[in-house]
Amino acid sequence: MSLAFDQVRRIDGQLEKLHWAETTSVQSSPVLTSASAATSPSDDSDNRTPDASRLGELQAAIKLLSTTTSHGALLSQEKIQSALVLAKLSDSTVDDRDPSYSARSSSTEQELEWLLVSKAVAQTHGLIIHLLLEQTLPLGWDIWYWDEVLTSSFYLGLYSIQISPLRLWQLGKYVYADVRSRLGPNRGTITPDKIHIASSAWSWSKFYGLITDSIRDYRLAGPSYRPVSPLMFYRSEVKMKQHKLKTFRELSACGLGILVDEGMNLDGDEIGMRRAKNDKHAWKTVVLKSIALMENVLRNLTDADFGYHELEDLVFTSVEDDTELSHASSSNDEGSDQRLALMVNRLDLVLQEHLPNHVSNSKRLVSKYGRPSRIIRYWIPTLALLLSSSTLLRIAVNRKAELATWIRDLGATTVDFWNNWVVEPIRKVVGTIRHDKDAEIAIMSRESLRGDQASLERMVVDFARDNPPASDGASLGDTDLAKVRAKVREGDLTPVLRAYEKDLRRPFMGTVRGNLIRALLIQVQKTKVDVEIAVGGIDALLKSQELVFGFVGLTPGVLVCLGLCRWVAAAFGGRKGRVEEKSSGQRLRLLRNIDRILIGSLPSNNGMLPYKDHGMLLCEIHILRQSARRVMPGDIFAEFLGEINELVDLHTGIERQIRVIDRIRWAYHQWMR
Repeated sequence: MSLAFDQVRRIDGQLEKLHWAETTSVQSSPVLTSASAATSPSDDSDNRTPDASRLGELQAAIKLLSTTTSHGALLSQEKIQSALVLAKLSDSTVDDRDPSYSARSSSTEQELEWLLVSKAVAQTHGLIIHLLLEQTLPLGWDIWYWDEVLTSSFYLGLYSIQISPLRLWQLGKYVYADVRSRLGPNRGTITPDKIHIASSAWSWSKFYGLITDSIRDYRLAGPSYRPVSPLMFYRSEVKMKQHKLKTFRELSACGLGILVDEGMNLDGDEIGMRRAKNDKHAWKTVVLKSIALMENVLRNLTDADFGYHELEDLVFTSVEDDTELSHASSSNDEGSDQRLALMVNRLDLVLQEHLPNHVSNSKRLVSKYGRPSRIIRYWIPTLALLLSSSTLLRIAVNRKAELATWIRDLGATTVDFWNNWVVEPIRKVVGTIRHDKDAEIAIMSRESLRGDQASLERMVVDFARDNPPASDGASLGDTDLAKVRAKVREGDLTPVLRAYEKDLRRPFMGTVRGNLIRALLIQVQKTKVDVEIAVGGIDALLKSQELVFGFVGLTPGVLVCLGLCRWVAAAFGGRKGRVEEKSSGQRLRLLRNIDRILIGSLPSNNGMLPYKDHGMLLCEIHILRQSARRVMPGDIFAEFLGEINELVDLHTGIERQIRVIDRIRWAYHQWMR
């Protein structure tokens, strides 16, 4: 949903409420049930039996124009017109009605027709608001482009070169047309056979003089002053274009503010005053005035020769001086059908004439004063590429083998990188998660530790059996050997160490006749077992962090792939796409722009924003709303829309709007960073 659709939905709800209020005399809703009305005929002219088929046509058209069936999107111009045609309320069908139609039609049918046309006006109102929003926002890019050109002499000189072919083409057209007009009776295509060189009345010198005079007239038709340098001339031209765009943006913002504040204002002061005078058709007059307002805004919006103050005066003066509108507003209930016909005629005029004319005029104005087209901006590099294409082709042919080798190497490197740094780490991570034995990290084998420990036990037991500790030399029994074996498992080598200490007293004799060397070798085996136990602890620690190491191995490949993807997207997405991706900084800038608009505006006597500032505020809020929808959760965004609706409401006053923007800044700072 957009800001324009919210506006249409609000108006649509007000129309439904007003329609129900006017049909309280009917037993049930005519939109839902039409058969009950056909079974209760009356002699009163206001309660004639309605035609069931006619009511069905009106109900179908009303359903088509309702916001509940549009799925959060505005209806197009064609669908609005097709709904009027479906209900037989187009311009031609209303004009072809005979004068007795109003007397023969039922009050239910008339009220449904009014509801239908009012919904069509509401949809047109939203369509124009959306058009002005989408039209005003891109103007900032063109204004920014001219700012970039004005800030650098290099850019200004480049711009002068870019548009030089267009200048020459305009000069040639002017000189050709001027020479044709100076030739008098010999008008037509200028060819050498028309130039009588030998004639005394005509010569090449005179023809050259005609061209010189035409060029001089062309220069005189330009600015009334001669700039110091060509760059000064182009600088003044760029400033003029930028000024025109700024004026057009101000006019568009002013028209947007007028339509949002004054158009389809069904709960405003005017309806309250008319209701106080017992005017039950006050809302119909407001709908009529809204059509006139849309018509005058679209007709005068693309005239960039005056400011937004003049636009406000012109629009409201035209609405007040509208004789058809004044006559329809002052008519009573007997002129209801005439007012309906007037409303349909004016609505068709807006849809078929003013809206397309405004779109075409806007495009023509932006094309004239906006940044140059892509052909003008890029003809220089394109021409350089075309001129150097033969040289580039010759280089490519001469180095064909080297280029093919580079391409093959680049492809092989890319494939190897993908397989070795992306696919293989992912496979290892998946294997770790699934406890694949082939994917386990292991520094040493468990069987190796068990074998070395069993060997150490046998060595110590054999040593204890060969060197019993008893003084009588009795051998150890099975129980004693089991105790020795258990102590070895715990790391106790007492029998070996005692013999080792004894032989160390006489090292030479212990080496020759004793067990010194044997004890040393057993201790070497013990050291080996201790080292393997320590390595086993490290191995267990690594196995507990297998998943971490897997992701660490996967990280470089993923980071490189993401970096390449972002670079490609930024390179081919365009400058506007790159700026839009920086949504976090964009939201802060939008809040700053909204704050500047609220603080820098000059409030009216009742403390409200002017129409132009309100239109600029709506444009900034429209972008902020779209940006916040992408990052906020659904429930938070629904609360945020409440703040936005309060900020958009012009009647709250500038002071309250400033407090609202402050509340948005601290309440939603998590998503505004």
